[in-house]
Amino acid sequence: MLTQIINGHILTPQGWLKDGSVLISDGKILEVTNSDLAVIGATVIDAKGMYIVPGFVSMHVHGGAGHDFTEGTTEAFQKATQAHLAHGATSIFPTLSSTSFDNIKRAVTTCEELMKAPGNIIQGLHIEGPYLNKKMAGAQWEEFLKDPDPEEYIPLLESTQCVKRWDISPELPGGHDFARYTRSKGILTAVTHTEAEYPEIKAAFEAGFTHAAHFYNAMPGFHKRREYKYEGTVESVYLTDGMSVEVIADGIHLPATILKLVYKLKGVEQTCLVTDALKYAANEGGTIDDPKYIIENGVCKLADHSSLAGSLATMDVLIQTMVKKAAIPLADAVRMASETPAKLIGIESYKGTLQKGKDADIVILDKDINVRCVFSQGKIVEGTNTMIH
Repeated sequence: MLTQIINGHILTPQGWLKDGSVLISDGKILEVTNSDLAVIGATVIDAKGMYIVPGFVSMHVHGGAGHDFTEGTTEAFQKATQAHLAHGATSIFPTLSSTSFDNIKRAVTTCEELMKAPGNIIQGLHIEGPYLNKKMAGAQWEEFLKDPDPEEYIPLLESTQCVKRWDISPELPGGHDFARYTRSKGILTAVTHTEAEYPEIKAAFEAGFTHAAHFYNAMPGFHKRREYKYEGTVESVYLTDGMSVEVIADGIHLPATILKLVYKLKGVEQTCLVTDALKYAANEGGTIDDPKYIIENGVCKLADHSSLAGSLATMDVLIQTMVKKAAIPLADAVRMASETPAKLIGIESYKGTLQKGKDADIVILDKDINVRCVFSQGKIVEGTNTMIH
């Protein structure tokens, strides 16, 4: 069956197409046009006055709906991803925080099985840790932290192709060897939880670290040691042409001024929006079940207030923050949540933009940038078609 979405403002790679139509068939985009199409037997959805944008690519998310991906179970993966899907995340890379390699292997097995299912939205696995600088670990579980061990990561990555991204602290012994290996496997490799200054960031980039995880968070900026001043990781990443970044644009992890600065200096093509969401995100009515954390002022913190632990945001919240608080054009905010991450993690051939032949992953936003309808590979996600008739 064909579905025609008409009279909407469509975001294409060339910009906005006013009052255009998107025609979808068998889960794919059949055509994007600026004219109203009359197709016999098609279902017409009138989204006049609303924005039709690509589905969001969520490439750093730890959980949702009360489940953490480190649980490694089918139930955890399905419930968490479905919760984020309802908020527009039509492509998801479940993120594992630092954990044992037994847990990582369990999650790999689950991920591989779910990726085989028809209509699956999981595009691969993202591992954060356990190779992290203990001084910068933040909310990561310290008992799992260690230096990179090729006897662990090489056998794992030789046994699976579902790992698409891995983040570690580049300054750890063996960190550069790790990056050279992961990049040879086509895995997006990111610096994270790091104290690295410019010489280290430059060397790390050359070794294969091409991305900076949750930019500004868990990394130092400009600082002093005794009477002298030094650049931090933040300035070093800005100076490294070609190194992309991601920001937790929930309006809490970073203020609007910093979001504007990242947008200005790194640009749309090198900036992604991520939630870094914990299991308490998209968990209506759920409560904290771990004494290590508290929820306060719309964010998850360590109970001792020493650090933010992760966000409660969904992808639509990031778009709203960028537009309403940071004054970023809607088109650019959406691109940073869809097109850019799709390119950086290697799924741009079928995800990330509204173009003929790509998966019909579509989000309809109203004038207030609220999600009104989500299409995942051509199917309307249950519970999201409010106000669409």
